Amino acid sequence: MQHIKIRQERESDATQVYEVVKNAFASAPFSDHDEHNLVTRLKTSHAFIPALSIVAELDSKIVGHILFTKITIGDKPALALAPVSVDPTHQSQGIGASLINAGHKVAKALGYRAIVVLGHEAYYPKFGYVKASAYKIAAPFDVPDENFMVLALSEDALKNYRGMVSYAPEFFEA
Repeated sequence: MQHIKIRQERESDATQVYEVVKNAFASAPFSDHDEHNLVTRLKTSHAFIPALSIVAELDSKIVGHILFTKITIGDKPALALAPVSVDPTHQSQGIGASLINAGHKVAKALGYRAIVVLGHEAYYPKFGYVKASAYKIAAPFDVPDENFMVLALSEDALKNYRGMVSYAPEFFEA
């Protein structure tokens, strides 16, 4: 595999990130095909954390992106992973995994304790995600139990986390 550079997104990356996200979900079966616009909305929201908008770069070209934004679980601060995007021509090469792992490391360094994701039940458990319902953490919308997951960034991190997840309002705009 070629050398992929994982780094924080820069303002100058915005157009490439938009295209990567749009292309990544263009033919995804479980998608509203609006993830690229969601990312744009979230980048101007109170939930945005610049250090947690991360890109994968290959030969000076953005080929992947991940975004984590502020949420609450009950009254406790946490993060949402949404979305992780890899250009279709570079999928299945470990880029998504590299972005997820890098994001977890930054999130932990910033002091976050938990991350939720609405995602594929066979993919995210590889990174330590478990059903959120196991911790009495609920999504604010109807979603299959196996697809709504949570990750503890340290041992006992979820000890006092319970209740409904509250996302930034930008998640619900179209």
